[in-house]
Amino acid sequence: MAALMLVALAGAVLPLASIPAVDPAAGVEAALPDRVGEPPLGSLYADDRPRLGPASVIFTGQAPRLTYGDEGSIIAIVGADADRYRIIKGEIEAQAGEDTVLSPDGRRVAFRAVGHPRPRVEIVDLVTGRSRTVTSGVAGTVMIEPAGWSPDGRALVVRDTVPANPERSAYRQVLSIVWLDDDRRTRLADDYEVHGSLVAFAPDGARLAFQTGRTVTVADLDGRRLSSFALAPETELAGKGAWSTDGRSLTVTRRDGASWSLRRIDPATGRDLGAIDTPAVSGVTAIRLLGWTADETGWVVAYQPAPHAPAAFDGPLEMDQRLAYGNVGTVRVLALDRGADAPTTLLTAPMEVVAIDVSDDVIRSGRTRDASPPHGVGPRFWFWTILIPVLVTGIAAYRCRKGLALWLDNRRVRRTRGQGEGSS
Repeated sequence: MAALMLVALAGAVLPLASIPAVDPAAGVEAALPDRVGEPPLGSLYADDRPRLGPASVIFTGQAPRLTYGDEGSIIAIVGADADRYRIIKGEIEAQAGEDTVLSPDGRRVAFRAVGHPRPRVEIVDLVTGRSRTVTSGVAGTVMIEPAGWSPDGRALVVRDTVPANPERSAYRQVLSIVWLDDDRRTRLADDYEVHGSLVAFAPDGARLAFQTGRTVTVADLDGRRLSSFALAPETELAGKGAWSTDGRSLTVTRRDGASWSLRRIDPATGRDLGAIDTPAVSGVTAIRLLGWTADETGWVVAYQPAPHAPAAFDGPLEMDQRLAYGNVGTVRVLALDRGADAPTTLLTAPMEVVAIDVSDDVIRSGRTRDASPPHGVGPRFWFWTILIPVLVTGIAAYRCRKGLALWLDNRRVRRTRGQGEGSS
């Protein structure tokens, strides 16, 4: 009886599970929401039906509904064209845009896999619900994480962390490209420092730039180093959108006190090509360039200092410290228009949302939309809220089935007697 009640409940509560898979990517007009909220308690997972389809944004942090268990990170996902939220359970202190990355078309999320005995990256397809893993190709690795997608989504750059000595008192990182179609791998760097920066692909996908320490390297897809140069003081490779739209220059961020601005450099020599006529961003721990819209507006993530952050951000500080969970209070996405006096805020987030990534398709389109993040509780909350009482009732009824059968038999006998006395 309990089993029958459970089957009936599943049919009543989860009717959408029988809907056949379709391609939600068709006809989607992706846009950036003007705000995001914490995912509701009981939100659907990324592979639940109905499928989400491509996403516009993913974000992580330490807000109450962005953590689980022993400080595990919830990766929140927002639909490309509507405020439909999904979640993924990721590793501790996952950082969207750093070690948790959204594919250029918004269709896939790559992140550090949870619960596997050997380190691996997991990739979830938001359209089909299917997932796959990428294992390490480096001996002795203790962690592997994604670092960036190629523009066509066919390849993923990954970072392997390996001990630098037998005592494991120091570590180094190995940077590689993995082609997802055939699992072919190309080694990019064996000396990528633990505190290295982001990976940026040129628009045509033929080159990529990455920063390790104070050095930027430009390489091709075969791993050949085309150039390598030191950055000027107080400058950093700008982010995943560091290449200009024509691929002729790279963008760096420059800090002047508490203010951050964008500058161009030559990708062959590192020569400074001058400031870009976009407004500076002040009062933040750092900025990261997401990319450029079709009209050459730069979209950046601005990391707002946490109210009680112990660090001072108007002086020299390693980038990994500037973006650390304890130092960032929240994030905003800003538009830096050419010739503008000040940035324009495109997206705001609650406190303790500390990292975010936006799909390249959304960035290029420049589209934004008014958002209304979901509140209350999600479908999984209601499923368990209804399931548990019904299941308990079913189990109790099953255990008392003999007494229940006797009670029903007695009622039937009384009813029969009553009908007999009435007819006499």
